[in-house]
Amino acid sequence: MEVGVRVELRDIEIFLTLAEELHFGRTAQRLHVSQARVSQAIKAQERRIGAALFDRTSRAVRLTAVGKQLRDDLRPGYDAIQRGLAAASESARGVSGTVRLGVMGAVGHEIRDIIDLFRSRHPGCEVALREIHFSDPFAALRAGELDLALLWRPVREPDLVEGPVLLTEGRVLAVWTGHELANRTSVSMEDFGGLVFVDFAPNLPDYWVEAMVPVKTPSGRPIPRAPLVTTFHEILTQVAAGKCLSPLNEHVLRYYSHPGVVFVPVHDAPVTEWVLLWRKDGASPRVQSFVETAAQLGPRAFGKPR
Repeated sequence: MEVGVRVELRDIEIFLTLAEELHFGRTAQRLHVSQARVSQAIKAQERRIGAALFDRTSRAVRLTAVGKQLRDDLRPGYDAIQRGLAAASESARGVSGTVRLGVMGAVGHEIRDIIDLFRSRHPGCEVALREIHFSDPFAALRAGELDLALLWRPVREPDLVEGPVLLTEGRVLAVWTGHELANRTSVSMEDFGGLVFVDFAPNLPDYWVEAMVPVKTPSGRPIPRAPLVTTFHEILTQVAAGKCLSPLNEHVLRYYSHPGVVFVPVHDAPVTEWVLLWRKDGASPRVQSFVETAAQLGPRAFGKPR
């Protein structure tokens, strides 16, 4: 819209809703206004702009080229205004609601002290733990189904923010009973060379997978991958069947066992750092408060008090 044109936020909402629905009646119902109000708002905007925003026939409503451009230009700003208003309203009421936190298996139990402290500080808030799998770690966060996720670092996704480290731990190698490494007191990453390891889902960023399952040893010897797995229990099943080996995090020693699987410490593996992750546009006051609580407590090494 040209400079100097004053348009009410409600009229912008009507335009954007009609651009989604492409139906005057449904738009009116969704916004709880009359159909005449929708028509008046659109006609007024078209007069100000000097061009039609919609092609209207008895059978269909379609955006014009000008309408599509206006929709694309207005949508980001309108969404930002709505987020700002929602955040201000939540802040005025105090931190409340539910923080939806995605975790992998038992890792969530290891940050129970952070969750308990957060809830004691904000009695109006709950923390709901939801399980996520390494085969699709970012989808629920990006879809808005989660507010936060606890994942191993690094995470180099442009739309996501990597926050404070909550937990650090060493690594073990899962091997099947009877494997040549099964009776070792520990192994080196150099021992991985030539052994078949698990393979994660193919749509994951290479840097993130390789932070846990390397493709070569420190000296450069290749580490082949197969078979494909999507859940932690599939890893244990494949290892027990003698199909592959897998690096795992140290907490499995406390929480998991599986017939036919032995966990051997890896004495020179990099430390796994579990970090909070959130969307760049998803830091509500309660999310910010949870992150601040976690940052204040600082990271804890697995098996040691914070």
